[in-house]
Amino acid sequence: MVRPTILTMLVSIHYKCRGGLYPRSNIERFTVPDEKVSWSTEFIEYKPVNYTSPHINGKPYADPDIGDPNFKPNFNQIDGKISRISYTGKYNVENRYPLNPVGRTGITGRGVLGRWGPNHAADPIVTTWKRFDNGEVALDENNKPILQFVAIKRSDTGEWALPGGMVDPGEKVATTAVREFREEATNSDTMSEAEKKTWLVKFDKFFSGGDVVYEGYIDDHRNTDNAWMESAAYNFHDNNGTVVGGMKLHAGSDAAGVRWVDITSDFELYACHKKIVLEVYNKLLLQYSESS
Repeated sequence: MVRPTILTMLVSIHYKCRGGLYPRSNIERFTVPDEKVSWSTEFIEYKPVNYTSPHINGKPYADPDIGDPNFKPNFNQIDGKISRISYTGKYNVENRYPLNPVGRTGITGRGVLGRWGPNHAADPIVTTWKRFDNGEVALDENNKPILQFVAIKRSDTGEWALPGGMVDPGEKVATTAVREFREEATNSDTMSEAEKKTWLVKFDKFFSGGDVVYEGYIDDHRNTDNAWMESAAYNFHDNNGTVVGGMKLHAGSDAAGVRWVDITSDFELYACHKKIVLEVYNKLLLQYSESS
């Protein structure tokens, strides 16, 4: 079996982490024009504010300050149970500070992110073909099948996004993807014991597979010059609509809402999630055409 192509870079320049106020703060980013984003381009005037949110100090998931004499991170390596390896390749470290592989963001420090360097997340892309009550696949105006995916509404920004989350130290990325879907999109606490037992049998079988479709940098509002988001995205596809296609969705504690979203020309998603979802759509559309 041929292993599916894994995208490693959807971002050649970032936009969402430049300009304006940094999230959950009144800190203004230093303006970085497109032509000055790259570290290889001289930018003598560049004087960004250094900001690390006070709320992450002492948190179990957060690194100490770079200046802490007891903090000796092994960047670009597996550091104990923490992966400080970037999907983008080796990143530069200057005066002990890791540098964002895509370039300047207008702010230094960690912002609200826990780790210096890459902060790894996992995003499950749960998909199924949209169907009528009689089981027929719904077609769009171009006579193509309509693919649906599960999206959650982020409680921090109000944007629709993939139901992902941060990888715990020592945790397999695939395990994170499944755990996050369970926590954010199903809220099993609302189910009866009988419902939970029946659903978990289907759940375990369905999520035992999954294709890795993206490993790379995420253009995220929280990124800084020294800390940034990266993600591995997994596609779990319910081709016949018999597993998750008939599942009732319930927003978990980390989400403000959850729903099935049709992939259309005008749908929007948080960060660069839209690009990842479109790659999945194109792959599944090709498979659908070949099977037909």
